[in-house]
Amino acid sequence: MILDPELDLTLRPMKYPQFFQLYKNSIKNIWTTEEIDFSVDFQHLRDRLTPQEAHLVKRLVAFFATADNIVAHNLVLNFYKHINSPEYRMFLGKQLFDEMLHVETYLLLVDNYIPDLEERKQAFDAFQNIPSVKMKADFCFKYMDSIDSIDKTDTDEKRRQFVENLVCFASCVEGLFFFGSFAYVYFLRNKGLLPGLATATNWVFRDESMHIEATMAAIDAIRAEYPQIFDEKLETRVVGMIEEAIEVEMNFCDDALSHGVTGLSPKLMREYLEYVADQRLVQLGYKKRYMTKNPFPFMVLQDVQPLTNFFEKRVTEYSKGFDTSKAAVSFNMDF
Repeated sequence: MILDPELDLTLRPMKYPQFFQLYKNSIKNIWTTEEIDFSVDFQHLRDRLTPQEAHLVKRLVAFFATADNIVAHNLVLNFYKHINSPEYRMFLGKQLFDEMLHVETYLLLVDNYIPDLEERKQAFDAFQNIPSVKMKADFCFKYMDSIDSIDKTDTDEKRRQFVENLVCFASCVEGLFFFGSFAYVYFLRNKGLLPGLATATNWVFRDESMHIEATMAAIDAIRAEYPQIFDEKLETRVVGMIEEAIEVEMNFCDDALSHGVTGLSPKLMREYLEYVADQRLVQLGYKKRYMTKNPFPFMVLQDVQPLTNFFEKRVTEYSKGFDTSKAAVSFNMDF
């Protein structure tokens, strides 16, 4: 079973082909930081951004600078340790690669967007010294620390705690914190600003959407094998966690928009976060809680639109094609 403490290293017979398919899908999406052109961004940062927008961008890159490292930390310490599926571990290997690529991307952003060395240091240390970013990091660490002492998921309570960790990172960290930040980027893109950041965010957005899909698939598999842990107690905890995540993200919003940005407001951001939270609750098998509409037209089709660079004619779609006609993997083969 998927949370069995006895390590399973056998891919035949394949018990969880859905995870293997997610792995195959994920390796079609490979890109590198060398493909991102930030040259126009530098001109925009110098000549076109208002001081209020510049403050927003600095807060965004400060959050991005360590966020994916926190996600990767949890992947290694918890996801890889407790999800007993070799197929899922294959996907996690690719996800870890994605997270390191995102870390490299945001390293470039901080190095190039923030020329002042002291400000740059503050951005890299934001999870410790910028209160609105620290609150997000503390939220993550709380749900990592809560299962620190769990060596084996050999009781229902331990399994329930681990599911909470999965929910935290899929629904709240990648699914809410990151999506809130993506909305700020796409707001700026909608104004014709920072095309390099928009391109990078397009690709990160697709990666993160796939990471969320995979974690939700893992939760579905756990629910099928351990239905008894998906009780009212867990639902209450999950709803409370998502409510807390919205408030944490709104604290970041109040900071990021503290100088005022024309066209954005904390009210609109709360509506968007509630809209996204409802999508996460549905993915988890729960009812919508907020019934809020998406207030941002520029976000409506973001997850399905082709990734053609908004500012150039060339296509930056990075899904790689593979000829599997001669090397297809069967999902039902035994030794």
